[in-house]
Amino acid sequence: MTTERRPIPVMIPMLGEEEAQAAADAVRSGWVAQGPRVAEFERRFAAAVGAEHGVAVSSCTTALHLALVLLEVGPGDEVIVPSLSFIATANAVRYVGATPVFADVDLATGNVTVKTVDAVRTSRTRAVIAVHQGGVPFDVVALRGAAASWGVALVEDAACAAGSTAYGAPVGSGAAIAAWSFHPRKLITTGEGGMVTVDGANEAVRLRRLREHGMNVSAADRHASAKPILEAYLETGYNYRMTDIQAAVGLVQLDRLAGIIAQRRALAGRYQEMLSDLDGAIPVRDPAYGEANYQSFWVLLTPEFGASRDEVLAELAAQGVSARRGIMAAHLEPAYEDVAPPSLPVTERLTRESLILPLHHALTEGDQEHIVGVLRKLAGR
Repeated sequence: MTTERRPIPVMIPMLGEEEAQAAADAVRSGWVAQGPRVAEFERRFAAAVGAEHGVAVSSCTTALHLALVLLEVGPGDEVIVPSLSFIATANAVRYVGATPVFADVDLATGNVTVKTVDAVRTSRTRAVIAVHQGGVPFDVVALRGAAASWGVALVEDAACAAGSTAYGAPVGSGAAIAAWSFHPRKLITTGEGGMVTVDGANEAVRLRRLREHGMNVSAADRHASAKPILEAYLETGYNYRMTDIQAAVGLVQLDRLAGIIAQRRALAGRYQEMLSDLDGAIPVRDPAYGEANYQSFWVLLTPEFGASRDEVLAELAAQGVSARRGIMAAHLEPAYEDVAPPSLPVTERLTRESLILPLHHALTEGDQEHIVGVLRKLAGR
């Protein structure tokens, strides 16, 4: 008699009793909206990624939006973005009325480079949003230096990159402005939620105002004051706040981050070793200048592999493995069919020929052997 194998999901958030208790404590405290736990989460997260200030928001998408508002990017401006990214990266540009311009990426890292950005840069370029794709850091020294020489703002989309490093420092350290995600697919989660990190105190003050309807004093500050405070609304803002319930979960998750990264890097290393002799299957690896947190573990299938990416996905699904297609290309989606992109051969190859394998805390060595075994059976067809 054969035993049916349990399904292997592509991702499982690491949540436990500690997070449940923290959320319950927040509910019992009577302060469930943005309050003291949010402030503590902001301080601790900023410290963890090497930034001076953290401003918690409702998602990484709203973080990117606020970053562009802070930079006063608007109609008539161009913002260079990778097409190879979740569509929110490009959407944030449209939120401020600017024009997204798609840049190609490096085949090994999936990230934009100085060369690919410079190839599409024009006199209208006001900013670049560079993504640390799947937790693989882009070359921060090269791109920050180039952006400064061009007089162009650099926004780092670090949605997937909490705990990744570049040149020996955390991703986020030295970034003028970075946006982060706490979606359940990320290493640490608050359900939904995001963060903007900046090094300037004035920028942090304005971001806090923008996330709360443009109000000059927060609800927490009004509550803490012994005297009545009459707030003023200094500019058009947004309702992009994080709740204390989410922040309570985030604080517990932050304590887990180092262990999560260590485990994911060990699992990624094992995948890399197991796939090292498989012709036509090229796994993602650390770049020479940094270490990935492996938020996503992707494999590029070359023609030598013998089976198409979609055939591999179908067979993995039939064998109980929930893999995913490679990172999407925004310029191929209907929402951007009105944008005439430059030639993006690497982007289109990666989105067409790569797949994302399961990687999470519950993944066992037996699971990895099963997954790679399916790939080996398909190889060479």
